Amino acid sequence: MIVLKTEGITKSFDGQAVIRQVSLELKERELVSLLGVSGGGKTTLFNIIAGLSQPDEGKVFLDGVDITGSPGQVSYMLQKDLLLPYRTTLDNVILPLLIKGMKKTEARQKASSYFKQFGLEGTQKKYPAQLSGGMRQRAALLRTYLFSERVALLDEPFSALDMLTKSSVHDWYLQVMEEIRLSTLFVTHDIDEAVLLSDRIYLLTGKPGTVTKEIVIEEPRPRKKEFSLSGQFLEYKRQILAHLEKSR
Repeated sequence: MIVLKTEGITKSFDGQAVIRQVSLELKERELVSLLGVSGGGKTTLFNIIAGLSQPDEGKVFLDGVDITGSPGQVSYMLQKDLLLPYRTTLDNVILPLLIKGMKKTEARQKASSYFKQFGLEGTQKKYPAQLSGGMRQRAALLRTYLFSERVALLDEPFSALDMLTKSSVHDWYLQVMEEIRLSTLFVTHDIDEAVLLSDRIYLLTGKPGTVTKEIVIEEPRPRKKEFSLSGQFLEYKRQILAHLEKSR
């Protein structure tokens, strides 16, 4: 079942096209990556999907309903966690619920029920400065999920983490995503990350950015640790690198 779809999205700034005729699909419980070079229009596309920017052409559909230019329909997490330093972890993650009009007591109760599942148990009264980088990202992801429980747009959310923390958070996110039946559209510049996490990868290349290739990762999830050392993994990387090089 397709939960999110874009059709022919085109956007220009000051007469300069940034993305052109971008069409993609996200199915229920999929993780789909958008991979490409810097400046290729990935963040512009996410802003349009999130309703923060209007496309010049094209439409965005959520569950078959046109949501083009309508903010608040899908959750969007940027590279930085953007946790407010003067609010506790619990009071940071409830912000989307408060914005929707939920009473603070009810919002705290609802958010607290997810803390164990998101690996945040015991951090409710801690402030962001008291959390590790990985824990801050988990808190930001919980806040993102509470904004919209169907689809999450993640724009390089793990890029600031060290290699070991990133690997641990990858495993955790895939597990939680499966448990809560979340569908994820994921922006990354990291080819290894895209291959390890994704069900499918769209390659956004050129200027203006256009989807020029779709790669299906056949390895089922959850993936074994050995997958990243396998010939199959290296072949996916080779395909991606060759296409990106050819598309320069």
